[in-house]
Amino acid sequence: MGELGLVLTGGGARAAYQVGVISALAEIHGPGPSRFRVISGVSAGAVNGVSVAAGAEDFRNAATRLSALWLSLTPDKVYRTDARKMLGVGGRWLRELTAGGLLGASDINYLLDTTPMREFMRAHLPVPRMRRHIRTGVLRGVAVSATNYGDGTAVTFFDGAPEIRPWRRAIRIGVREHIKIDHVMASAAIPVIFPPVRMRGVYYGDGCVRLLSPLSPAIHMGATRLLAVGVRHLEGPREPGRGPPQDLAISQIAGLLLNAVFLDSLEGDVERLERMNRTLSLIPPARLEQLPEPLRQIPILVLRPSRDLGELALDQYRRFPGFLRYLLKGIGAAAEGGSDLLSYLGFEPVYVGRCQELGYADTMARRGEVEAFLGEERARAGAA
Repeated sequence: MGELGLVLTGGGARAAYQVGVISALAEIHGPGPSRFRVISGVSAGAVNGVSVAAGAEDFRNAATRLSALWLSLTPDKVYRTDARKMLGVGGRWLRELTAGGLLGASDINYLLDTTPMREFMRAHLPVPRMRRHIRTGVLRGVAVSATNYGDGTAVTFFDGAPEIRPWRRAIRIGVREHIKIDHVMASAAIPVIFPPVRMRGVYYGDGCVRLLSPLSPAIHMGATRLLAVGVRHLEGPREPGRGPPQDLAISQIAGLLLNAVFLDSLEGDVERLERMNRTLSLIPPARLEQLPEPLRQIPILVLRPSRDLGELALDQYRRFPGFLRYLLKGIGAAAEGGSDLLSYLGFEPVYVGRCQELGYADTMARRGEVEAFLGEERARAGAA
């Protein structure tokens, strides 16, 4: 019987868009256990994926609960927003940058303390239930991916059916482990902005940094059909033009770098998969069976924002805590060019609500396509 996989990528607060998509999918899905028996998440998508997996016995209820949790978020539930803590971190950065190494090796590697996010997830993310669903067969496999800061490897931590084998590729590996809050925190640790997470003596950070094939964990866990949710509004490359000279703020550069980390890998991987599917469709089945390694077509449906999620954050600056606004203004994030950076940190009900509403509307606008995709899966399952 075929397995339906759900792939959720990263993007900080932008991942609220995925929650809107999940809410619409739950409405289309109908009552009962989740038909997404393979779930793979990375970065903030790991939070959403583990939450859905923990509530897999009732997909609609899991979606409702996840939406409510996101709408309850405020910046102080994600990172420390008090001026004293921010001044302490900022002061250490300033001292170590200006000391020229005289103070010894630097031990400061983040800007915002995410202790509140860890406490929030411990209170609201029932990870042990996910393990029970794997034991009872409600789920086949769940994975979260992080980046090993020691050697640059993309490490996918997975838990699932006994027949799922660990994998090893050039810069990515799959490791079987019981997934815990530490794994989720590591996967969502945005480089430089959030602190890395130490597990077994190794520091890990956001999985999007090195996971250039975000579809691969779900495929390794046995998914034969994929529904992937991105957070990038598809817009074709623009021809370089000429215009009046304008200032380029650090916040604009930072936003572009974060976009490169979080938004581009899924699109590239989808292009590769679709190209491979087209190629395999031209090869006779008898020839495919003669290949040394089995290859199969994997149908995929990708749901993406119809609007730029950065543009939805244009007015978020005034809603940030006072001292954080002061710091962001210093790097130009108060201007229009800083909206992309703000969108990654906008854990605030107004922005979260906008992203959720867009995700829900975009998915319902494609309801027929989604129903056909899920319906075909139901037909195959029934025939099996």
